[in-house]
Amino acid sequence: MTTFQDQVVLVTGAGRGIGRALAEGFAARGARLAVNDITPGGLDETVARIAASGFTAKAFVADVASRMAVHAMIEEIREESGRIDILINNAGVEPHASLLELDEWDWDRTLAVNLKGAFLLTQSVGRLMVEQGGGVILNIASIAGRAHGLKDRAAYVASKTGLIGFTREAARELAAYNIRVNAVCPGVIETEMTAALRQDPAVVARWLEDIPLHRLGSPADVVGLALFLCSPEAAYLTGQAINVDGGKVMS
Repeated sequence: MTTFQDQVVLVTGAGRGIGRALAEGFAARGARLAVNDITPGGLDETVARIAASGFTAKAFVADVASRMAVHAMIEEIREESGRIDILINNAGVEPHASLLELDEWDWDRTLAVNLKGAFLLTQSVGRLMVEQGGGVILNIASIAGRAHGLKDRAAYVASKTGLIGFTREAARELAAYNIRVNAVCPGVIETEMTAALRQDPAVVARWLEDIPLHRLGSPADVVGLALFLCSPEAAYLTGQAINVDGGKVMS
């Protein structure tokens, strides 16, 4: 089993769902976690859960869409730990509205968090990784950013499509510095973000019709792929966007 003993891993959007599961998964493999979210509530619970399991994590409350906030967070981590070995850009928002009803503020905020945030962190952490001789960056995108889109999620789809493109270009530019950049594209994962939709049996039935494995995903499914992509076993993989979706039929 691959370990990440004493490696410093920064996970954004770690206050719940996939972000929390990623933080717990890397901590269980020996990593030192820096966990980020925009509010302390869920983040404190993530830190407490990791500590209760006998591992180490520290919370950093910051808005990933703010350059100043990102810079301050990275500098604090640098001062405390000296390095960041793995960056996981997971923070995201997902407004639900038809294109004709979507508010401009929601559009701007979604692109700012989901795409600009990944850029700001990749740039800031990437500079640190260049100094230290390398690292791994993993972006949590979505199958919504691939061919089939997602109903009433124009801003979300645009941001995740952009994130996949950004992953490819970042991988190309950073390869010379021994920095690998990949993306994971989850399908329908059972988290707080999908809880309301899962209450509708008809919606779930439609989802399952398109999923050959005939079940919804769990955060653990995403964690398994993330651990592999950030490990030495994936040393020849960069610029990839890999689905974890139960073999969902693309339309």
